[in-house]
Order: sequence, then C-alpha cells, then structure tokens
Amino acid sequence: MPSFDTVCEPDMVEVKNAVENAAKEIGTRFDFKGTSAAIELKDKEITVFGDADFQLQQVEEILRNKLAKRNVDVRFLDKGAVQKIGGDKVKQAIKVRNGIATEDGKKIQKLIKDSKLKVQAAIQGDAVRVTAPKRDDLQAVMALVRKEMADLPLSFDNFRD
Repeated sequence: MPSFDTVCEPDMVEVKNAVENAAKEIGTRFDFKGTSAAIELKDKEITVFGDADFQLQQVEEILRNKLAKRNVDVRFLDKGAVQKIGGDKVKQAIKVRNGIATEDGKKIQKLIKDSKLKVQAAIQGDAVRVTAPKRDDLQAVMALVRKEMADLPLSFDNFRD
C-alpha cells in the first residue's frame, strides 16, 4: 500500500554552516568592531548576543540571509524572549524546530480526515504517516497539506509504492 511520512526536519549541517558563516561575517564587519555582537549554536539552539535590541536584529538578519543562501527555510526558527545579561548587553535564544509538535500533528490528521479522500493518517512520534490505496490520493494529500499548513516548513519523506 503506498505511503509517505510528513516531517518537519531542518538540515542541521546547513544550519551549522550558516551559523559559522554568520559568526565569521560578524567578526569582520566594521559596525560590529568593539561590540559584544556574537552568535553560537549548541545542540538545536542558536544564541544571539549584542549590545542592544537593534544589534540583535542586525545579527538575526545576517543569520536569516546565510540560512536562505543555504536553502534552509527560516520558518524553522522559533525566537525566544530577549534577556538582559551583565551591564547593557542582551541575548536571545532561537530554537531550531525539529519534528512536528503534537498539536500540529493532530491538525494535519484532522485536515486529512476532513478532506474526504480515501487515505489514513497516523501520528508516529514527530511525523505523520499517510497511507492510501492509490498514489494519486497521496499526491492530492501532499498538495492539500502544503496549501493549508503554510506556516510549517513541512517535507515529505519515505514515499513508497
């Protein structure tokens, strides 16, 4: 029976490369000389440092540009709150989304069931597996999910006939 998995997984190698390139650019830019502007990646969390909110926004813009050049969707980024650290310096944690959250998985499953197509959707961990007797139905489900869940950077893996 044909099936595929709906997943939300960034290419972490490309994310790491983008963060390293952003750090290199921050180190060489004239307007960041002598400031605490920096960026670092630990596990699946990017931390941005700066002297003020404006500088955080500039560093984040550099990061977004580097991610876009490496074909990593910026919708994977979940910005946290800006925190004050010693003196007049600030930092912000940006989480890199990995996996479909439970409530998003339920939304996708409900969307597929309400579509009246002859397919089954099952949540399996942080992915949603869709099975159907016909390949055309699966392709219709892919188009539907892409259209309705535009706020999530979804991809489709393990397409089997």
